[in-house]
Amino acid sequence: MTSAVQPGAGGTSGGVTHLLDRASFFLNEGLAWAAAALLGVMMLFSVADMVMRGFGVTLAGSYEVIGWLSAAAMALALGTVQRHKGHVAMELVVVKMGRRSRAMTEALMALVALALFAVVAFYVARYGRVLHETGSLSETLRVIVYPWVYVVALGCAGLTLALLVDFLRSIAALLAALRG
Repeated sequence: MTSAVQPGAGGTSGGVTHLLDRASFFLNEGLAWAAAALLGVMMLFSVADMVMRGFGVTLAGSYEVIGWLSAAAMALALGTVQRHKGHVAMELVVVKMGRRSRAMTEALMALVALALFAVVAFYVARYGRVLHETGSLSETLRVIVYPWVYVVALGCAGLTLALLVDFLRSIAALLAALRG
């Protein structure tokens, strides 16, 4: 679903929406750079593992480390993908609606997505706290795993902020559609 009002197109009187948009931009761009760095580390680690296997030496826990790096990179990129509308959208029905119906549908979908990922961020962070408190360790390397869970929660929080901005914009578009 693409929003009727894109980033930078103004919002509800510019105040809160603009402030949240700027916060979302800086947070999610920073997280995207961290995701890119993690992806680079994952690539280097994978290549090192493959080269070393050619010499008969294996890196212990390579499957675990690559899994952590890929989960963190994916989660940290979520907010930026949302901000740039880089996801797959199904608009077969929405494009045929009138302006008011479309604005209402987009506001409702933005609210549902916002609520879903706010809950996901909360529960992933809570799971990280449980792992921290119980001292849970990974199976192969026997190292703590809760920091990786917190990174995923941070990525979900970045996505939640981007979705909040989208929701506020869709409400502004809905109000404009109802007035006009």
